[in-house]
Amino acid sequence: MKPFNRLTLALCVAFGPVCQTASASPLEIQIAYLGFEPDHGPVLSNILPEPPDAGLRGAELGISDSNTTGRFLKHHYTLHGFSSPEPDQLMDHGQALYKQGLRLFVLNMPASQLRQMAEQLPADALLINAGSPDNELRSTACIPGMLHTLPSRAMLTDALGQWLASRRWNRWLLLEGNQAADTAYADSLQRSAERFGGKIIERKGWDYDTDLRRSAQKELPPFTQTREYDVVLVADERGDFGEYVPYNTWYPRPVAGTQGMTPVAWHKVVEAWGAAQLHSRFEKQAGRWMNSLDYASWAAVRTFAEAVTQTRTTDPSALKTFILSPDFQLGAFKGRKLSYRTWSGQLRQPIPLVHPRALVSQSPQEGFLHPVTDLDTLGYDASESVCQVQ
Repeated sequence: MKPFNRLTLALCVAFGPVCQTASASPLEIQIAYLGFEPDHGPVLSNILPEPPDAGLRGAELGISDSNTTGRFLKHHYTLHGFSSPEPDQLMDHGQALYKQGLRLFVLNMPASQLRQMAEQLPADALLINAGSPDNELRSTACIPGMLHTLPSRAMLTDALGQWLASRRWNRWLLLEGNQAADTAYADSLQRSAERFGGKIIERKGWDYDTDLRRSAQKELPPFTQTREYDVVLVADERGDFGEYVPYNTWYPRPVAGTQGMTPVAWHKVVEAWGAAQLHSRFEKQAGRWMNSLDYASWAAVRTFAEAVTQTRTTDPSALKTFILSPDFQLGAFKGRKLSYRTWSGQLRQPIPLVHPRALVSQSPQEGFLHPVTDLDTLGYDASESVCQVQ
């Protein structure tokens, strides 16, 4: 018998009993990635545009990472990636991949397309949402059987709400854009205010069409003039005006939300718990920084891979049962082992609070307690959701 090399020994330590099955039959794991390429519109702050391949590059890194460990176990992962700005093309491609035998799908698309995809694919397809933060998908309008790796808006705004409560910054001025996503984010902030003792002094809608690159100093101070507040919260997911709010408010106050200090799934400034190594691998592959959509797609692929590693099967029903069981844990560079909520299928995870150059904090904040896990203080708990993904 050939002696173990260092890689073999390391993998045996990592996988324990799985090391004994190194001579088992090989497994081929086929994973589909379907991504919608949105039109970001004529945003004013378009100096740093969103990368068009956001999400796809994260899924590709997930495949690479899975093959690194899977090679020893004779597990080989292949990604079938497809992106399009046309929803019909995504639906057709999803059906074609299913007919080819694929059952594991990572979906980076809006909620309406997720519902359409779930209706078109048979029930034995295992779907992970890595693109839509809509709260309704985790609370009142759930898609049966769907898992979610991207945090919901409620998780993001609750993370921010906890931090503001810990600082006793309880008077909030809320500014929202005129897009549907902005209203959804503002509604989520309103919910978080009610949960954590925030008081929204006023909720103002931005509907100006002026070019703030030239007029921010003139337009924004009077727009933010109202009763005194501790913080300005911005709900502007597309970036129509929010980038110009900091330093242009009527009172000299901090700005948070979609701009300023921002709650995110992932950011370059997260460096602890091995995150720097994840960034390094991603940047070497993609030539840019990893963002939240990339991270959600990476986590989706790694979820499939971890389940395959532990169960040694590609059967989607068996994988889903394991993923939703207490035995599943995902190492995801956030300082804690992550798991899925059995009611909504949401991946529990800490939420970094960042500004462009530094990590400010990470929620859940100390002192916010829960009978099961403090991670369930972020977003919709079991009693707040009608979902039952399990």
